[in-house]
Amino acid sequence: MPRKSPYNIILTPDEEHELLNRAVKYTLPYFKVIRAKMILLAAQDLGNDEIAAKLDTRREIVSMWRKRFFQQRLQGLEEHPRPGRPRSFPPRSRRSD
Repeated sequence: MPRKSPYNIILTPDEEHELLNRAVKYTLPYFKVIRAKMILLAAQDLGNDEIAAKLDTRREIVSMWRKRFFQQRLQGLEEHPRPGRPRSFPPRSRRSD
């Protein structure tokens, strides 16, 4: 029996417009595009399992972003600071040879 999410997503016209813009942009990072697509599909009353199958991701990931959007709206889709100790070395940069 499929699970039904307690977080029913109903978008305002402004939210829908913003998410549609994010979902089709090729210049945004992949994680922002996929989160927008998750919420748009959730607004169509699809279950987390269906969304995960369509987007080739895990149900738990869809559930997490659906809940964050429900609680915080568009702000919930943004990155939050990660816990733990900061990096001690900077990321590698490209060498010009």
